Amino acid sequence: MKYVDEFRNGELAKNIAASIAHEVNPAKMYRLMEFCGGHTHAISRYGLVDLLPASVHLIHGPGCPVCVLPIGRLDQAIRLAQQHGVILCTYADTMRVPASGNLTLMRAKAQGADVRMIYSTQDALRIARDNPDRQVVFLAIGFETTTPPSAVAINQAAAEGLKNFSILCNHVLTPAAMHAILDTKEGVSLDGFIGPAHVSTVIGSKPYEVFSDDYAKPVVIAGFEPLDVMQAILMLVRQINEGRAAVENEFTRAVTRDGNQKAQALVAQVFELREVFEWRGLGSVPYSALKLRPEFSGFDAELRFSAGYVAVPDHKACECAAILRGEKRPRQCKIFGTVCTPENPVGSCMVSSEGACAAHYSYGRFREMS
Repeated sequence: MKYVDEFRNGELAKNIAASIAHEVNPAKMYRLMEFCGGHTHAISRYGLVDLLPASVHLIHGPGCPVCVLPIGRLDQAIRLAQQHGVILCTYADTMRVPASGNLTLMRAKAQGADVRMIYSTQDALRIARDNPDRQVVFLAIGFETTTPPSAVAINQAAAEGLKNFSILCNHVLTPAAMHAILDTKEGVSLDGFIGPAHVSTVIGSKPYEVFSDDYAKPVVIAGFEPLDVMQAILMLVRQINEGRAAVENEFTRAVTRDGNQKAQALVAQVFELREVFEWRGLGSVPYSALKLRPEFSGFDAELRFSAGYVAVPDHKACECAAILRGEKRPRQCKIFGTVCTPENPVGSCMVSSEGACAAHYSYGRFREMS
């Protein structure tokens, strides 16, 4: 298939791997964080680590939107469904993320709550139109990629006068999380970032320039295919060897410096920055998430139902937080692959296909055991 198979060519992958091996300094460690969960999945699925020299160390980041959602936000959604009798609409992965009291949205549904899995914001709007006597709440999660569709839904609901539709907004921002990782004094040491693909199609490459200018950390935006990731690693190795720190764009077929300005304008019309937001793994991060602007407050489920937020600590045995910060790898969690599996996840990193633990369980756990 054009534009897919050509980025999965094994011979080309070997050629890039040979170039990386030739250019790395064996006495130097290259610590590169792939921020996006899609990259984590590609690295595990295609066995890219096996193509890299030992001096190139890939570190998983907090780029899985389901993974970074803290327990308190899931509890908030479950309370809306159980105590307020709303129809709660959510994406599939969110259904299985563990919340408090051994609950998930799926288990809450089994107990009688009206929780419905949807594929898009348009599904949630349709459900609101079809049920005018019920309140419908969309559990909105994700990075900059999924925020524009939420903005479209709010505009449509306002235009149609849908008084029974609102969103529980959990949209978060990629650059803020990258700042948080670099600003943590006891955090992981990094030499560069493999920048996210889908997020960058929306925000462009410009927002990453602060990381090269102020932190002296190179960023290379990469597509999701294996050759994209390998080429981005080669580009980062070259920057590090040359003592440079710049934002480079490997994913030129989809990403520009300025991004999708129409989508950015739509998001800015509907949303504004929250002063603080809790992330799983990163804690409370200032100006790292969005909320609805005052003129759209009628569509804010937190305000409509007075749904206060209560922070909840993670499971004591789960290392999701450290994995999301890049401080630990999945195999370093004592319950990985035993107590915690995709069928019975204890932490969010084992739920989504973009989660580091789920990707490693599916593709990488046997390689490390050999």
